[in-house]
Formats: sequence, structure tokens, C-alpha cells
Amino acid sequence: MAPRHRTDLLAGAALVVLWSSGFIGAALGTSAAAADTLLVWRYLAAATVLGALMAARRPHLPRGALARQGGLALLTQVGYLGGVVSGVGLGVPAGTASLVAALQPLAVATAAGPLLGERTSRRQAVGLVAGLAGVALVVSGDLRLGTAPWWVYLLPLAGMASLSAGTLLARRVAPRESLLDALTLQTFAAAACFSVETLVAGRFTPPADATFWWAVAWTVVLSSFGGYGSYLLVLRRGGANRVSTLLYLTPPTTMLWAFWMFGDRPGALAFAGVAVCAAGVYAVLAPARRGRRRQEPQQPALPAGSRPATASTATERGEIACKA
Repeated sequence: MAPRHRTDLLAGAALVVLWSSGFIGAALGTSAAAADTLLVWRYLAAATVLGALMAARRPHLPRGALARQGGLALLTQVGYLGGVVSGVGLGVPAGTASLVAALQPLAVATAAGPLLGERTSRRQAVGLVAGLAGVALVVSGDLRLGTAPWWVYLLPLAGMASLSAGTLLARRVAPRESLLDALTLQTFAAAACFSVETLVAGRFTPPADATFWWAVAWTVVLSSFGGYGSYLLVLRRGGANRVSTLLYLTPPTTMLWAFWMFGDRPGALAFAGVAVCAAGVYAVLAPARRGRRRQEPQQPALPAGSRPATASTATERGEIACKA
């Protein structure tokens, strides 16, 4: 296995496992405080660690780096987490919110062609639809309308659209900042936004609860450093379609996290959904198969009076065609 291919596989696996950890951290933290309280202290703690590293490294940042990464953070972190978490907090069932968020790979694939030149083949389109169907099966036990007002359901949809736009924009802009610098600047921006929001809402003060701080540590290490770090890595190496498609595997992985952490037993349809998700992701990301034999190039017609090729000349042409 080539080193680059091995690195891509490891980065993709890390993205799936660590991105999924955020849902478990949210379940832990929101049992002791409001969702935005957990988010603000998660980002303040992460910004403290990353800021200390940046001060020690003293990197030379390109002009406009803070504005560029701050704008991306508003889309991929503040907009996405704010929309999904706020929707769930206002009454959208978690399974329904997960299914809405799972529309993101389809949205990215639709826009990636005209915006980025990342075309989607027929096989990949079928895989994307299959992945969405698999997610629906995984979360089927928690799919319901709930009692929230209709407009609340627009919040997860807005969060999904925000992450999709940020993914496409980051790929198109191709920032020159290093991976660590990009993560640091985005974390600073998100921490500032959530600080302002929670101060205005009166939910900035953290509770004196060990469970809350355990959830903060969980989301900082696994979700912020691991989840968003691997997201940026896969996006830069593999493109918008790849990073979005891998997110189809996060609901099945979250299901396994929940079983391990909380003892939540999945239903029979959920296991079928895992298989459908995996098949869909494979259909999208597997390399296209090449035919065993290449079509032999047609020999051009000889001009009148030309000498036909000898056997040795034809053999040389055949060797050249095989090497081409």
C-alpha cells in the first residue's frame, strides 16, 4: 500500500471516529448545562491550548489569515454547531436532526461540480443516495416530528447548509495557512462568537459539576483537536466530496459510541443501516475500475505510394502503444 494511500485511509478513519465523538460529548455536557454553555467553554479551553502553542511557535501568518479562517469558522463551526445544537435544544428530535445533517454530502456533491470541478459519476450519485438511506435506517428509532414549532426545524437545515458552504469555500479558497494555524485561528473565532452569544443570553457561567468539565475535556481533545483537525486534513488532501461522504459513517459510529458509553441498544434496522451506509460510501469513494484491455489505436491510412510497415516496425509501434 502506497504511503499516501495509507495516510488517506488513516485520516478518513480518524475523521469518522473523532467527529462522532462530538455527539457523545454533547450528550454528556448538556445533562449538566445548556448546549451553548458547553460550546463556549469547549472553545475557550481549546483556544487557550492552541494559543499557547502558537505563542511558542511564533508562525508567520499570511496577510488576511485571521479574516479568512474566521469566515470559515463562522460557517463550519459556529453556523453548523449553532444550528444543529440549537435545534435539538428547542425540541427537534436528535434522530431527525441527524437525518437533516446527513443531507450535507448530497448538497456538497451537487455544488462541487460547477464550483470546484469535482464531478459526480452515476455510481457515486447512487452511493450518495444509498448513504442517506442508510443514515435514515440508523436513526429510524428516533425519527419523529416532535412538538417544536415548524421554524425550529429550519435550524438543523441551516446548520447543514452552513457546513456545506464552508466545506466548498475552504476547498475553493485553498488557504495557505498550515493545518495547525488554520485550526487555531478558527477556534479563536468560534470562541469569540460563542462568548458573545452566551454573555448576551446569560448562559456564560459554567456549572460546578464534574460531569460538565469532563464533557468539556472530551470535546476539546476528541472533537475540536481530533474531529475538526482531521476534517481539515481530509478536506485538503481528498477534496470536498470525500470529506462530506465520510460523514455518512458518523451516525453508525455514534451508535456504537452510545452503546459503549451509555448502554443504548440499537434496533435491528440500525444494523441494516450500517451496512447500507458502508456500501454507499464505498460506491462513492472506491476508485473507478479500468478495463483489462485498452482499445488498440487505429493505424492511420497510408498515403498513396507509401511503403507498408514491416514486421519489425509494427512490433516497435506495438511496444510504444503499450508503454503509452
